[in-house]
Amino acid sequence: MSGRADSDTHPEQTESAEDTEHDDNDDHDDNDDHDEAVQAARRARWISTGTGGVLAVAGLAAALLRLTGDAPPLVPAAYASGAAVCALAGLLGSRSRTRRALWLLIAGLMVMALGDQFD
Repeated sequence: MSGRADSDTHPEQTESAEDTEHDDNDDHDDNDDHDEAVQAARRARWISTGTGGVLAVAGLAAALLRLTGDAPPLVPAAYASGAAVCALAGLLGSRSRTRRALWLLIAGLMVMALGDQFD
């Protein structure tokens, strides 16, 4: 192909109605893929937010139960700080930071498990 623009159209450059219809279907498929990606992101946000909230409530409940018992003071502090980290993870998850929220959920659970080991 030369670099000059000429007004003659060559037979291999013309589009048929089938090619145009096929291109329209590709655009529709791209929209479906985009919608699926949006739905997956929305699901991930809800899951990370919900999980962070549930773990925060569970950690606070465990901290209160250990606080009323004869456990060393480090145990309820570990549960409470793990719950705070999980609450932060839920907040980040609601703001579309799901990867960071996942890592914070793991860290919060590890802090709570460490507190359980001190008991």
